[in-house]
Amino acid sequence: MTTVTHAVQHGRTERARPDLLEAILGATRHAVAAAERRRPVAIVEKAAASRSPRGEAFRVALRSTDRIPVIAECKRRSPSRGVLREDYQPALVARAYEAAGAAAISVLTEPSFFDGGLDHLEAAREAVAIPLLRKDFIVSEYQLVEARASGADAALLIVAALDDRTLRELITAAAELDLAALVEVHDAAELSRALAADARLIGVNSRNLRTLEVDIGSSLSLVSAIPEDLIGVAESGIKTAADVMALRQAGYDGVLVGESLIAQADPGAALNTLLRGTEVVTRGDR
Repeated sequence: MTTVTHAVQHGRTERARPDLLEAILGATRHAVAAAERRRPVAIVEKAAASRSPRGEAFRVALRSTDRIPVIAECKRRSPSRGVLREDYQPALVARAYEAAGAAAISVLTEPSFFDGGLDHLEAAREAVAIPLLRKDFIVSEYQLVEARASGADAALLIVAALDDRTLRELITAAAELDLAALVEVHDAAELSRALAADARLIGVNSRNLRTLEVDIGSSLSLVSAIPEDLIGVAESGIKTAADVMALRQAGYDGVLVGESLIAQADPGAALNTLLRGTEVVTRGDR
């Protein structure tokens, strides 16, 4: 991958930013190929057969009417902020989130840029009963089988990382594995692609995965284009109860909150505070 390109703007040559998403996808494809050699799919499928994922429970958890459901995230680091939690113990964080009232938990499993791993997902599964989302850069059905084998109830599919055919195939494969597919978009064009692929859960990420810039306004403007019968989840840039309230009133069913919780001394207490400020907020029309 070429990480540095040049463009002529205003009469001078400028250096463009590296494309972080392409870098992550390159690392992911390499890691998946290595995993398949190390642990053939037949072995992973055998482990997956022993699990009973609850994809429908994940969807139902995001349909609360009394307060906005929060998917609370477990992750050790991010490319934008570096290490978020030195003493990172996914099981302890997951328990704290569950006790505080999280509707579901997202677990980062991407190793190269987020210090994640499937063992983190497995640890969370052993610790809590609420639904779990595998959050990763999924490019193949093998990773969905891994997700089920490791205890996930849902998996993230990023439209920007997939062509139309692969997106549709992975949505179908997730359903066949009894996993919910949270299909992530960043703009109207990606939302159109997700709807054409028959996505039923739409995540709108306010963070540009190529530059890491965050604009929560993009989530607020895009929600009206999500059909009423689908579930809409706002992601990234959510820091306060006021943010959550604005997104709920705009029409989102749920929110995914990560860095503003995991970076706190007590993530469970931080989630508790966030939820207390949103108990009487009903979802707006869209």
